[in-house]
Amino acid sequence: MSEGRAALVAGSFDPLTNGHLDIIMRARHLFGRVVVAVLVNPGKQPLCTIDQRLAMVRESVVGLGGIDVVAFDGLLVDAALAHQATVVVRGLRSVSDYDHEWPMARMNAALLPGLETVYLAASPQWAHVSSSLVRQIHTLGGPIEAFVPAAVATHLRRRA
Repeated sequence: MSEGRAALVAGSFDPLTNGHLDIIMRARHLFGRVVVAVLVNPGKQPLCTIDQRLAMVRESVVGLGGIDVVAFDGLLVDAALAHQATVVVRGLRSVSDYDHEWPMARMNAALLPGLETVYLAASPQWAHVSSSLVRQIHTLGGPIEAFVPAAVATHLRRRA
């Protein structure tokens, strides 16, 4: 583990899935501090508000030391600077994820020289899980408990 480095794990987390949580926990084993940056994107209509998403992530990582949960809008490099993160950790479920992530990593490195991107392959049991699929299942009244942390399932049941 690199005790001196902070890593940023960023996303909309709408909602947080077990796959996201797995990446966050694995990043925590690699880096001294992990900042989970929840994106505020005014251009999208999320299922959950930013406050709800922050609460779900915070409740899902409670008791895990070295993890901060914050909201951010704007550029990822600005969030990295604000939280002294020198590494961005991204989870990859498939080759198409890499095709999407690689240009962003290169652009982030151009905007903030020295900012590294580390890719973690999704654990096999979560590689098929995405927030969009969980949202769809939830919206149609299906069971989501196997795909999200308990805190997320509880929050989403309350919204229904």
